[in-house]
Amino acid sequence: MKLICSQTQLSTNLSLVSRAVPTRPTHPILANVLLVADVETQQVSLTAFDLSLGIKTSFSAEVIAPGAIALPAKLLNDIVSRLLDGEIELEETSVEPLGITIVSASGRYQVRGMEVEEFPELPIIEAGEAIYLPVEEFIEGLRSTLFATSSNELNQLLTGLHIIVEQETIEFAATDGHRLAMVETPNTVETPVASSRLEVTIPAKSLRELEKMLSLGNSNEPLAMQFDQGQVIFEWANRRLTSRVLEGQYPAYRQLIPRQFDRQVTIERKLLISSLERIAVMADQKQNIVKFSLDDTNQQISLSVETRDVGSGKEVISVSCSGEDLEFAFNIKYLMDGLKALPTNEIQMQVHTATSPIIFTPLGSLKMTYLIMPVQIRV
Repeated sequence: MKLICSQTQLSTNLSLVSRAVPTRPTHPILANVLLVADVETQQVSLTAFDLSLGIKTSFSAEVIAPGAIALPAKLLNDIVSRLLDGEIELEETSVEPLGITIVSASGRYQVRGMEVEEFPELPIIEAGEAIYLPVEEFIEGLRSTLFATSSNELNQLLTGLHIIVEQETIEFAATDGHRLAMVETPNTVETPVASSRLEVTIPAKSLRELEKMLSLGNSNEPLAMQFDQGQVIFEWANRRLTSRVLEGQYPAYRQLIPRQFDRQVTIERKLLISSLERIAVMADQKQNIVKFSLDDTNQQISLSVETRDVGSGKEVISVSCSGEDLEFAFNIKYLMDGLKALPTNEIQMQVHTATSPIIFTPLGSLKMTYLIMPVQIRV
């Protein structure tokens, strides 16, 4: 194998696939990235697979001689990322041990590799047609919900994002038991969905990598998605991401949303975030609670924090509100996460009681709902 390619191209694609390399591989081959050079297509492909998440990407290069080799992902990435920008040459060593020589303006490096036969193949879905999805809308849905997935592995389903694809809409939902983020985006791709409804729960880790992958490119082509029992595959712009799916019945999250609210508040999102960031300095790091006091008469909300042996803080924000006065409290982190994900500056807060779920929605085109459970105020 021998090829000449751009340092920038190789470094960018190595960085992308390296996210699918496990930090503690169960087998030595999984710590490697598979490099394949194709002389006919003049393409170089890179693949990494941790047996749950797999990423494959390809780019153009001058392939002089074809070949394939498995190379240590971290070492290769560390070397290539530090080379000077420009052309670099990769050539498989002709003598033992197996490896490659990297030549650039920066210098010359030799890296040992492994036989490709040991490298596991990425899953393939043979049955069923691909569903095509709009990239920008899909990224928007991911960004607005992934933060609300759970990090507790004891409940695997909640570590994933639930996606429902229909003819005209795509719905994203995530909950960790304390909050719920739900977004509905239009499905603007004209290619019809293979079935009237597709419903799947995908690990948040996999979708975070998909979001990064989609954000790196500038292709106008839609995102292709294939789904079968236990596996989902996304393909876009010479890149492929494969992931296992999470089995089980995702919680009926729509039933969590109250149908009735006695109080409505319209507030500037950035103003609220700024106040929370300041007042959070005084919050108890264990409890991390801020109290809201709704004042309908003066059309304002008071934010207050009181921590024993530390001190207290209070800020007042002008709002447009309706309904009787009420006091309720939030976990600051959960509240801030949702506020930062809301896409508009003017938002609406809907409140029923101090102990029932509270809803935040953007006043704009995006159909987003952020539900957060208030914290009980101890007297």
